[in-house]
Amino acid sequence: MPRAILALLIGTFGFLLYVGVVVAMADWVLQLHWTVQLVYFAVAGVAWVKPARALMFWAARADG
Repeated sequence: MPRAILALLIGTFGFLLYVGVVVAMADWVLQLHWTVQLVYFAVAGVAWVKPARALMFWAARADG
């Protein structure tokens, strides 16, 4: 299987799993102080970027 297709499948499944966990945890966080909510949603909103970047670079890498 080509690396790009594998990365697409892994990325899609991983992102859906990530969103599910973040939404499930958000129910609990919404009961806390607004500053905790702010930090949680700020971190949760950008935490997916680094793994997605690594996956994209892995998919684009040429085996040498």
